[in-house]
Amino acid sequence: MTTIVIGGHSRKVGKTSVTEGLIRELHQYPWTAVKISSHWHADPAVTDAFLIHEESPGSGNSSDTARYLRAGASRAFWMQVRPQHFANALPTLLSIMHSGPYTIVESNAILHHICPELYVMVLRYDVDEFKASARDSLVRANAIIAIDSGESIPAWKDGIRAAMEGIPVFTTPIPGKLPAGFIDFVKARLGI
Repeated sequence: MTTIVIGGHSRKVGKTSVTEGLIRELHQYPWTAVKISSHWHADPAVTDAFLIHEESPGSGNSSDTARYLRAGASRAFWMQVRPQHFANALPTLLSIMHSGPYTIVESNAILHHICPELYVMVLRYDVDEFKASARDSLVRANAIIAIDSGESIPAWKDGIRAAMEGIPVFTTPIPGKLPAGFIDFVKARLGI
């Protein structure tokens, strides 16, 4: 199984757009795509430790997992997990991940449990927040996609620049447009 993990330094930085772009560019491979969210979107009365939803083709909705399918993923899942229960969700998640030869996961948290062939960190220069968990994950990144609209200098640049040292950085003005050379980098890294 070949696994790519896409993470980011905060919410709303473009992780889904990058994931969607990778699936689209590598559509010849049967991707199983998984979005993991620690934000509980389910009914608060639901007491489950985690919930997993498989997206149906042609659902017509605008969810992230529907976007994965429209980009060419064979299967797409959304897992909501309470952070303290990630280990409980792991057997089910790993079973889904092993159901196909190519898996792409949108999550930083999964890095505590697997070692993917490729981990890409999405950094958006106009988003100030940089979560502590993302700081810890940054050192594991094999590549960075930097979203730089040219309008701002990242507020979090101090200390982060040092952590980025030696990691290939691919810059684009918008997350939906993968940077030049990035797909070639991914193919070389994965040997595909």
